[in-house]
Amino acid sequence: MKTLLIVEDIALNRELLTQLLADDYRLVYAEDGISALERAAATLPDLILMDLSLPRLDGWEATRRLKADPLLAHIPVLALSSHAMRGDDERARACGCDDYLSKPIDENLLFEAIARQLGN
Repeated sequence: MKTLLIVEDIALNRELLTQLLADDYRLVYAEDGISALERAAATLPDLILMDLSLPRLDGWEATRRLKADPLLAHIPVLALSSHAMRGDDERARACGCDDYLSKPIDENLLFEAIARQLGN
């Protein structure tokens, strides 16, 4: 079973993602960018679902640090963000995100993006 690291500071959003994904994936959680880096190193997930607006260390910088770490750089990062301004998807990719979805999440697009990143 593939492991997904869900990096999300809002409990309701974590619960929604859990309901959508728990049957098919092993889920690990982090509530801020610093915890995301720690959990990624400890679990080496197959995919990271990264909120970009996080406390302590935002998802933009957490992704930059993940992609700069040779142990973690291979892990795809799917940005999930309420940032829906023009250019935010390009900005997310520029900091290292492999894919981008805006919130509220369309579950069909989420499943497609996960499958694409996991090579399914």
